Amino acid sequence: MARQLSEREAQDFLAEPHIAVLSVAGDDDRPPLTFPTWYGYQRGGQITYYTHRPAKKTRKLRLLREGGVLALCAQREEMPYKYVTVEGTVVSISNQPTGEQMLSIVRRYLPEADAQAYVTGDIENPDVNLVLFTIRPDRWTGTDFAEDAH
Repeated sequence: MARQLSEREAQDFLAEPHIAVLSVAGDDDRPPLTFPTWYGYQRGGQITYYTHRPAKKTRKLRLLREGGVLALCAQREEMPYKYVTVEGTVVSISNQPTGEQMLSIVRRYLPEADAQAYVTGDIENPDVNLVLFTIRPDRWTGTDFAEDAH
C-alpha cells in the first residue's frame, strides 16, 4: 500500500537531483502551463529555478511573473515509485542570476567540469538573458509506493 511521506521525508526527497515538472495557472481559458526543469533545493530552504528569457515575451515568463504561485512535482520514475509535490509562492525574480546561483542548480545534474562549461556558455552568450525564480514551499505532499513493490 502506498505510504504518505512526512514533510521531512518529502524535503529529503526533493533535495535529491530529480527532474521536476512545474505548473503555473493558465489564462484565457487555457489549461495550466506545465514544463520540466532542473531546480535547486536544500532541505528547509527555498526552491530555485532559472530559465532563458527570449527577446520577446513568452507565456511561461508572463504566467510565472503574474501568477506568483506554482506547483512543482519531482518523481522517481523507476520502481519503487515515489513523488513529492510542492505548492509554492514566487518570492523573488532576479534578472541575470550570478554564475554561482546558476551553478548551485546545474551542479546537481552535471559533473563539475560540465556544469562550469554549461553555465559559462549561458553567461557568455550575448543572445541569452536569464531569469532566476526563488520559490517558497508552502504545502508539501508526497507518496512512496515502496510497499506496493513487494
